[in-house]
Amino acid sequence: MQTHFTIDCVILTFDEGQLKILLAERNEYPYKDWWALPGYFVNKYEEMEDAVARILLEMTGLKDIYMDQLAAFAGVKRHPEGRILTVAYMALVQMDEVKNKISSGTAYMRQLKWFPVTELPDLAFDHKEIIELSLDRLKKSVNYSTTPYELLPAKFTLTQLQQVYEALLNKQLDKRNFRKKINNLGYLKELNEFQKGVSYRAAKLYSFDKKKFQKTFGQE
Repeated sequence: MQTHFTIDCVILTFDEGQLKILLAERNEYPYKDWWALPGYFVNKYEEMEDAVARILLEMTGLKDIYMDQLAAFAGVKRHPEGRILTVAYMALVQMDEVKNKISSGTAYMRQLKWFPVTELPDLAFDHKEIIELSLDRLKKSVNYSTTPYELLPAKFTLTQLQQVYEALLNKQLDKRNFRKKINNLGYLKELNEFQKGVSYRAAKLYSFDKKKFQKTFGQE
């Protein structure tokens, strides 16, 4: 008997100045041809963490991505075939690490595609609600979590960091005030390096000092 328990994966990245989410075009009913979060049924004797790893590999070709459990959704009307509980997981990935690993399709989906979170198509099931919850959680935690740095390469500019903050908070920030605040926090390392391969004046690079961050928030 098929279990009525699924996993849905909210996979977010930062690319071209925008926060983006990975969506799958469904290849089966219900909601055939609709866009949805990558996900599928959990096998009867499978642990959730194993199911997440398997579903990600099958549907995206991605391995070893850390997924944090977001919430469970079990509304009576969330699925046309009756009550099907889903547990949503969320991950933040760097585009440079995943852009060449995305699957071109499976039996369950026609294709996978990155969408800006501000330009989402109509979504199957209650996946819009799941995405909204994940974005709200990121927005609320942005100032006391490593979230912005999970979306950036190891070396980044202050402009890139500000763009990530603006995408997560969904608002523009004053450049001078932002830089003053970030520098006062004390967990950025100014590097003796500059951007390479740019047509404009190269900006100085920085890195994130995770140990100082953990000390600041008592996470040691």
